[in-house]
Amino acid sequence: MNGIRKILVTAVLLFAVTACLAAAAAAEEVSPWQPPTSAEVRQQVFAWLETQVIDDAVRGQVEGLWPATEEEPTAGVLFDRLCKTTAAVDPRAEALVSLCSKPRTELVPPPQAWLADEKTPPLVAANLRVLFARWLAGEHLYDEAGEQLAGLEPGDVVDPATLLFYQSVIHHQLLDTEGGLKTIDRLLGGSEHSPQRYVSVAMLMKEDLGTVKKVDSLGHIARRMSDIERRLDLGRAGPRVRKVEDGVIESLDKLIKELEEQQNQSGGTGSGNIQSSRPAQDSRIMGGRGPGEVTKRNIGSKSDWGNLPEKEREEAMQAIGEDFPAHYRDIIEEYFRRLAATEGE
Repeated sequence: MNGIRKILVTAVLLFAVTACLAAAAAAEEVSPWQPPTSAEVRQQVFAWLETQVIDDAVRGQVEGLWPATEEEPTAGVLFDRLCKTTAAVDPRAEALVSLCSKPRTELVPPPQAWLADEKTPPLVAANLRVLFARWLAGEHLYDEAGEQLAGLEPGDVVDPATLLFYQSVIHHQLLDTEGGLKTIDRLLGGSEHSPQRYVSVAMLMKEDLGTVKKVDSLGHIARRMSDIERRLDLGRAGPRVRKVEDGVIESLDKLIKELEEQQNQSGGTGSGNIQSSRPAQDSRIMGGRGPGEVTKRNIGSKSDWGNLPEKEREEAMQAIGEDFPAHYRDIIEEYFRRLAATEGE
């Protein structure tokens, strides 16, 4: 009897431990977050100002950005205020804010090593890294943007939604499916604190990443080829690009080999004198030894085949968008343009 009791107690304990571990894993996977209040940010900003040597005019300008009583602003508004505050106090921050306010004019952006310096206050470093990364991502410099956001957590910044959104964008653009889905889920876990545009785009990115989970699929290969094109347009032709190129070639070789094996298997059934009372369902080479005669159809003598009316062409493009990955739409549109140009010659 005592032995049975010990077994039952052990089973209950194991179940409890397993349940706790599962709950901890779930909590770690999608941890809750929320932005700080304006009062909390104001307190941090004023504490930082006490460590800075600034004149009364600048102090008055900065304090005017942080009224003591107001309707609670959004995290985005607080983030913009913080950027303006640091720019008014620190010349390095002023230069960075100015850089991020206009399009890129140099192939390689100016390095911002001071953001990683231990002497830079965390309030300034973390939030301006988000500002810099947002600008880099807008310039398609996703690798550099990822380096700026690496290691940052929602609790480190004034605007956690922007941090998580751009982390998600970078994962998505660099085809980091696992990291992307995890970060997107984390962003959506606090959707009530996020701008609706972030939530909408995040849901689209999540759905899109779900379609390219298979590394050697045609869709995944197309994405990597697009990434190679982006890198070359940016003047990047180093080892990282060559590594991506080698991966694409390897995936294409594997895909071609699989198709050849499938063709060999389907073609190994032998051939004979095959007759059928109905036509084939799909367009493919059939076996048999028939005379090879087909019924001739009158398709006209004009040379503008494929020159669809605008309305019908748009309907066709919409149908293509439903049936094929979005990456092929540009290719198909280019085909129509070239076709129209050829017919016009």
